[in-house]
Amino acid sequence: MTLADLASILFWLIFFMLIFSPTTSQARLRAARAKILASLQAKMNMKFITLIHRQEQVGILGIPVYRYIDVEDSEEVLRAIRDTPKDMGIALILHTPGGLVLAASQIALALKRHPGKKVVIVPHYAMSGGTLIALAADEIWMDRNAVLGPVDPQIPFQQYGTLPAPSILKLAKMKGEKAEDITLIMADVAEKAMRGVNNIVVDLLKDKMGEEKARELADRLTRGEWTHDQPITFEEALKLGLPVKDAVPPEIYDLMELYKAPLMHRSGVEYVPAPLKRAEK
Repeated sequence: MTLADLASILFWLIFFMLIFSPTTSQARLRAARAKILASLQAKMNMKFITLIHRQEQVGILGIPVYRYIDVEDSEEVLRAIRDTPKDMGIALILHTPGGLVLAASQIALALKRHPGKKVVIVPHYAMSGGTLIALAADEIWMDRNAVLGPVDPQIPFQQYGTLPAPSILKLAKMKGEKAEDITLIMADVAEKAMRGVNNIVVDLLKDKMGEEKARELADRLTRGEWTHDQPITFEEALKLGLPVKDAVPPEIYDLMELYKAPLMHRSGVEYVPAPLKRAEK
């Protein structure tokens, strides 16, 4: 065997290691996460579902990809909720900067309709759409240092990127008759978006605090009282009347450690499927 042959073999060995090593590593991480979820499920007799978004890295070059709540997440979470027996509680672990109103609303409303107990667990943060989902829960288990955030809609606006709906409305009012047509159109869209999210928040909260207080809180969360990334702390959430508890199970922090490595799979949703029911003879 020549030196060139050895070099060629070494090259292909390294190539295949680079290709298959991330896959093997991901398989181990998924197995470790599934073990913790199964343990929590058996311990607390609740279905544990994750909705976890970190900055991920793709491929050998480590190109960063920013994750958020999208329709694929909502499909997976809705499937997990349907998979849960009606008399079994659901614990949804949230770690997300937010995402699409459509996807977050679907998850929140589906969680709200589940007849069993609903708990949302926030070990670090659940901003924007994540907060919208948390409002559907009977209890929000937050770390003392975890935060929620406002749910004012963010609207794509020409070359300026995504802007807060309340700010677009404020701009249109300030400009008055001098406002350009596109500004007026976007102000109309912003007003409708705010009204839609406001109504969803009221629907999620009115059975827990009464309709009047629910409308008051919905208005505060959507009208732009804070910047969109303003953290709502544990103490502030209590003052707002949200059902928060300092009750995050210690296993949750072990689970979060398993999401630090670069993730290759698309979905941030995982759960342990319910056992299939056997047909009665």
